[in-house]
Amino acid sequence: MACFVVPLVQAIATSVLRKRGRKDGFIGRNLASLELMLWGGSVMLIVDHVINGELTWRFPFFTALGVEGGGAVMLREMLTVGVPMSLVITALWAVMALIKEKHVLSY
Repeated sequence: MACFVVPLVQAIATSVLRKRGRKDGFIGRNLASLELMLWGGSVMLIVDHVINGELTWRFPFFTALGVEGGGAVMLREMLTVGVPMSLVITALWAVMALIKEKHVLSY
């Protein structure tokens, strides 16, 4: 229900870093692809949660917040699903970027 919050915050931070950061170096050259992966995944999860009724257009936007103890459930989901999801996305991006760098540098 709230697992998308962690990659969404990471996507926002990545966007700010990419716009303010240097374009050279390993991370600078490959940051745009991480940004796209995070934004795309976050938007896809938001749409999924809206379709499943876990996210609404009315306050409180998260349906879990409408019940007793829902905030704790949301935080637990962010920690157990959102954080690992962001770590996996970042790890996959790092592998992809390393392969790309090695391929580009070999020419």
